Amino acid sequence: MTMHPRPDEVPADLDAVIAEAPADATGALWRLTGDERGLDASLVRLRPGAAVAEHAEPLLDLLLVVVAGGGRLDTPDGPRTLRPHAACRLPRGTRHSLTAGPEGLAYLTVRARPPVPDTAPATPAPAPVPSPASAEGGEPACFLNRVCPACGRPATEPVAAYCSRCGEELPQ
Repeated sequence: MTMHPRPDEVPADLDAVIAEAPADATGALWRLTGDERGLDASLVRLRPGAAVAEHAEPLLDLLLVVVAGGGRLDTPDGPRTLRPHAACRLPRGTRHSLTAGPEGLAYLTVRARPPVPDTAPATPAPAPVPSPASAEGGEPACFLNRVCPACGRPATEPVAAYCSRCGEELPQ
């Protein structure tokens, strides 16, 4: 009997996670959870030929480990072929994109977990002052199409199609 690992279970059998996921499941298939962890990690699967648009992690280094399939990693240093068990360290700020090969691509991303900001204000916030635009009936622009539905990370590029953290397809 195969056990389904909880998202925060470590060790997790990533081959079993991939094998037990529906064939058409893409994006993050597994991720670390819990408030006390110091790492973010996700197992991401892309369909054959799918791509994650060029992006960069501005604050943290990223470790990418190919678990299954293959593809290509493009960086300013040039393209790199990805195959199972290849590991790549991308220093913070490195622009990169991923393209899955004909078998698709499943990879693990690992990075330090950014500190959680303290959201409790020490004093009550003052009431907002209406801007001239809102007085005229204007609304601020909606950026919900740039927020990843799987992990909640906002995309930094206005035309991003996939989340740079977990690889989930962004809303259109």
